Amino acid sequence: MTIDRRRSSSTRRQFLLGAAAAGAGLAPGAAFAQNALVDILNAPTRGNWDDQFDTRGSNARQVASNTPIFSNAALVSTQNAVGAYQGIVASGGWPELPANEKLRIGAESAAVPLLRRRLAIAGDLAASAGSSTVFDTYVDAAVKRFQARHGLPADGVVGETTYKALNVPAQLRLNQLITNVARLQDMVGKDLGQRFVMVNIPAASVEAVENGQVVQRHTAIVGKVDRQSPLLESKITNLNLNPYWHAPASIVRKDIIPLMRKNPQYLEQSNIHIYDGNGNEIPPQSIDWNTDEAVKYLFRQDPGKNNAMASVKINFPNPYAVYMHDTPQQGLFSNLMRFDSSGCVRVQNVRDLIVWLARDEPTWDRQHIEQVIASRQRQDIDLTNPVPVYFTYVTAWATDPNVVQFRDDIYHRDGAEQLAMSELTATAYSGGEQNPYAQGDDIYQ
Repeated sequence: MTIDRRRSSSTRRQFLLGAAAAGAGLAPGAAFAQNALVDILNAPTRGNWDDQFDTRGSNARQVASNTPIFSNAALVSTQNAVGAYQGIVASGGWPELPANEKLRIGAESAAVPLLRRRLAIAGDLAASAGSSTVFDTYVDAAVKRFQARHGLPADGVVGETTYKALNVPAQLRLNQLITNVARLQDMVGKDLGQRFVMVNIPAASVEAVENGQVVQRHTAIVGKVDRQSPLLESKITNLNLNPYWHAPASIVRKDIIPLMRKNPQYLEQSNIHIYDGNGNEIPPQSIDWNTDEAVKYLFRQDPGKNNAMASVKINFPNPYAVYMHDTPQQGLFSNLMRFDSSGCVRVQNVRDLIVWLARDEPTWDRQHIEQVIASRQRQDIDLTNPVPVYFTYVTAWATDPNVVQFRDDIYHRDGAEQLAMSELTATAYSGGEQNPYAQGDDIYQ
């Protein structure tokens, strides 16, 4: 796979004008024309509402699944979701909510009945929950379930971000599902390997899959909109413990030079050294930081707690020179918008992942790995059995027929601007420019 830079304007027009009709064949046997809304709300496939909704708290946990996104089960469930959403669209979709007040448990508002209807149509609230104006525990549980399905913090508060997700029209969600069925079909038909790692860029998440089950799931930080993580397929061959970090020319130009202009001690404070082409160290004071002179030198950061990759780097051959790694900025994993790297992927709890990757290597158990990391000494682990890795772009899927997941189309690849709910502007890499993926990732201020 390569970066999807070729989505044509005609493809976008087809998406917006006719994707629903094109998708009719994607879900064999799925009922398309349930014209009565009551049929949708009462469909037996929507689950046992008495079991799923009560006053004891959130059911957001039911959104989680150990079924891989890249699996035949997920493909079939997503195709079934296409049929269900075709029925919703045929019945008039769902109402748009006035986003003029923050709603949470205990609130009473004329907007709550409309919210109840919106949640019921999408399958997050039982139709029997009523139409009260009170935001009760049933609505709270339903909102949390909705938020979890959309990758939002499941706090039960209907604010700006949740309103944006609620107010995406059903037709656009249907189109999004159809687009992603095609993406899943492309991957599910391949031999992905008994063990593999999947990075889903728009979800900013990582799945470690073995024998058809997700055995680890990690929160991730992926590329900024103007420094996008690429789509790729490769194999993880090597792990670096306590790695050096080499700054690519793009980061030297965009980040290090401006930082040195503000703080001439930045490199020293960050344990970054400069070398010429012969391996000779260059003192920072000898460089004119008001020019681009520094770009021609090698910038290398020593291992340690301030290293941009922290304790671990996960390597796999690819033309973009990107990799996965640890980070000293652990607080970023709690952010809603985790699109903050220069193309590489930072992985939360990455040591769990590398223990799983290195399990076939003699002596490299958890204890040994932790001992080496604590020593601050650079050391490599070559994998006898390389593990396939896939960087992919899936914004809508279902690992259960009743749990349909959606994510922000952060890189604007799904054909409708409303699906990219952030206000950031997407700028994909252009082949004629300096490669933003070359040999490195992030600079920390």
